[in-house]
Amino acid sequence: MKKVGLLLIATVGWAGTASAQVSASDGGNVAVDGSVAPICILGAPSRPTIDLGTMTETSGTRVGKIAALPTETVTLPNSFCNFAGSAITMTVSALVRNDAIPLQPGFARAVNFTASATNWAGSPSSVTSSAAADGSNSTTTNQGSTQPLPKIADLPVELSGFSVPADMLLVSGAYQGAVVITLGPAAGGR
Repeated sequence: MKKVGLLLIATVGWAGTASAQVSASDGGNVAVDGSVAPICILGAPSRPTIDLGTMTETSGTRVGKIAALPTETVTLPNSFCNFAGSAITMTVSALVRNDAIPLQPGFARAVNFTASATNWAGSPSSVTSSAAADGSNSTTTNQGSTQPLPKIADLPVELSGFSVPADMLLVSGAYQGAVVITLGPAAGGR
């Protein structure tokens, strides 16, 4: 009988240990990670093409020379960068008449202009083309000042200061130029 009593005591001791480990609640931690890629988005231009029409005077003392062309504005709405240290880089290509006909003295086939974007950083991003009369060296690039914070804004871009090298007469025909706006990390940043 002593053996049965010992067995009973051992079983009761084990049951007491098991009930001490069970509780009404328990807790645990799960780590949750994620990331956001740095991006910049330019809004769709309010005017994808700017038609300057006839760029020369058709009467008076300046017939055949560049007319006083008005400032043209394009807006890129809801443009944004989700990181600090962004800038606008602008590249302009002068309006050029591309052809293989030799350029005669007193004539030009290039119209230079200035493009300026505002409302991004502390100062405007601005660049002016400086094509030669024959249309060579027509592309110029410049980066504006750095925006120190993430930002969303409507970006107005103005085209102004249309001029011809040495105020020469313009060769007739179709002229094409471009403005390329890049919104991204400032040089030396990111």
